[in-house]
Amino acid sequence: MKRLQQPLHWFSERLEATRLHLARPDALLQLAVLALLTGLLAGAIIVLFRFSVEHVQEWLLPGTGPDNFEGLSYTGRLLFPVTGALLLALMFRWFARGLYVLGVARVLERMAYHQGRLTFHGFLLQFFGVAIALVSGHSVGREGAHIFLGACTGSLLGQKLELPNNAIRTLVGCGTAAGIAASFNTPLAGVVFSLEVVMMDYQLASFIPVIIAAVSATVVSNAVLGDAAVFSVPPLHLGSLAEMPLVFLLGLISGGVAAAFIQMVQTIASRTRNWPIELQMGVAGVAVALLGVGLPQVMGIGYDTINLTLLGAYTSGILLLMAVVKLLATSVCSALNVPGGMIGPAFFIGATLGGGFGHLLDQWFPALHIQPGVYAMLGMSALMAGSLQAPLAALTALLELTDNPGIIMPGMLVVVVAGITASELFRKESLFITMLKAKGLDYSQSPVMMALRRIGVASVMDRSFVQSPRQIDRDQARRLLEGKPRWILITEEREPRAILAAVDLAAWLEEQDDIAEEEDEAAIDLMKIPGHRLQLAPAHLHETLQEALETLQKGEGEALYVRRMTAPGFWRIYGILLREQIESAYR
Repeated sequence: MKRLQQPLHWFSERLEATRLHLARPDALLQLAVLALLTGLLAGAIIVLFRFSVEHVQEWLLPGTGPDNFEGLSYTGRLLFPVTGALLLALMFRWFARGLYVLGVARVLERMAYHQGRLTFHGFLLQFFGVAIALVSGHSVGREGAHIFLGACTGSLLGQKLELPNNAIRTLVGCGTAAGIAASFNTPLAGVVFSLEVVMMDYQLASFIPVIIAAVSATVVSNAVLGDAAVFSVPPLHLGSLAEMPLVFLLGLISGGVAAAFIQMVQTIASRTRNWPIELQMGVAGVAVALLGVGLPQVMGIGYDTINLTLLGAYTSGILLLMAVVKLLATSVCSALNVPGGMIGPAFFIGATLGGGFGHLLDQWFPALHIQPGVYAMLGMSALMAGSLQAPLAALTALLELTDNPGIIMPGMLVVVVAGITASELFRKESLFITMLKAKGLDYSQSPVMMALRRIGVASVMDRSFVQSPRQIDRDQARRLLEGKPRWILITEEREPRAILAAVDLAAWLEEQDDIAEEEDEAAIDLMKIPGHRLQLAPAHLHETLQEALETLQKGEGEALYVRRMTAPGFWRIYGILLREQIESAYR
C-alpha cells in the first residue's frame, strides 16, 4: 500500500505545483502540453461528429455523398426540415433545461462572464442538436458546432484537472482554433479566429498554445479524413489592376448585405425571444421546408453549391436568388435557436453574391476578362468579415482556401471595406454579439478586465502569513512572529475573519515588555489590539484577478484569502490577496 501511495502523493504534489504555476500569465511550457492534448482530443471529436453527420446523410439522402438535398422529391424537401424541427423541439424541451443559445455566441458569453467554464450538458446538446439540424437540411453550418465542441473539450479538460480559470480560458481558445482548423483544413485561420473573436488576446503565452492546438487538430483531421481542401478552387487571379474599383464596390455591397443579415437576425430573435421552444423550432422547420421546395440548394451546409459557384456552374440570376433565399433561411434558423454555425452560411451567401456580381461584370466589361470565381471567393471573405466582424480570420481563410498569394491584395481591400461598411456605416455589431443581446444576454469587454482575466490569483497572492485563533497568549504570539510573516490570519470558530499586519503585533508586544512576567499567560485578543486589520472574504485558487476584484468591489471583504478544497469539508488556505496587489499586477 505504501508503494502505491508514494507515486500517487508525488503526482498529487506535481499537479498542485502545476496548478499554481499555471496561474501565471507566462506559464508557456505547461500550457503548450495542455494545448497539444486539447487539439488532439478536439480533432478526434470533430472527426467523430463529421462521420456521424455525413454517414447518416449518405444513408438517408438519394445519390452519393452527403448534403444532396437537391436529389430529394418535393415531399422529402418538406418532410426533412419539419421532422428535424420536431426532433429538436423534443430534445430542447426535455433535455435543454433552458440552455438554448449555443455555438460561438455561447462560447463568447461563457468567456465574458463565466471564465470559459462550459458544461458537458451543453456539449451533448450541441453535438446531437447540430447533427439533427444538418441531417434534416436546416440552413446552418457545422463550424459553430466544431468551435463549441472544441471549446468545450478544452474547458472540460481544464475543469477536470482543476486548473485556474486563466488557464481554462486559454484552453477554450485552443479548442476554438482546433474546431476551425479541423473544419476547413485551415490551421492558421483557426488561430486567427480564436485570437480575434473569442480570446481577443495576442499575448505570446496565448498565441503559442493556440497554434499547437490548431496544428494537432489538423493532423488528426487529415489523418482520418485526408488533406483535400474543402472547396475545389481553380487558379484565381484578377485580370488587371483596373478591377480594383470593382473589388471595392463588391466590398460595399457585401458590407450592406452583411448588415441586412445582422438586422434580420436581430429583429426576428428579439421578437420571438419569449416564444416557447416548440414554436420556434416549428416555425424554423416550416420556413426552411417552404424555401427549400423551390430552391433545395439552400438546405443544409451547401458546400457542394459553393464548389459549383467557384467553378462558374451557375448564371448570375440563380446565384443572386440563392444568396437572397439563403439569407432568409439562415436568418430564421439562427434567430429561432436552431443549433448550428453561421460561418458556413456566410460563405454560401458571400460566394453566391460575389459569383453573381462577377458574372454581371463579365457581361458588362468583357474586355477585362473577369473570372467570376475570383469574385465568389472574395465575396466569401467579405461576408465573413462584415457579418462576423473578423477581418483577419476572413483574410487568412481566403489565403489558405485558395493557396494563392495573389488573391491577398484584393482580399485585403474587400474585407476592410465590407467590415467598415457593416460596422461604421450601418453601426452593426457581429452576428455573435447581436444574437446574445437579442436573447437578453449582455456582452461587454474592458481592456482592464481582459488583462486581469489572463492572471490567476495564485500568481499574485502573498504567501507570507500564519494562521492563528483570535485568543492567544504572549508565548503563542512570539512563536507566530518567529518566521517573520507579513500577515496574521485570524480565525474564529475555524473560519477566517480578518488579517492583522504582523509588524503591528510585534510593536504591541514590545510596548508591553514592562508588564510583569506572571502576566505572560494573559490572553491577547488579536481583534482588539491596536493595528492594521482587514476583513476577509474567500477567493478560490482557480479564480482570476478579475473575479477577485469583483468580489472586493461588491464589498464582501477588504482583502481575500485564497483557498481550495483538498478533502471533503477541508479547505486549504494558500495566500492573502489585497486590492493593491491586483492593481499592481495590472499596471
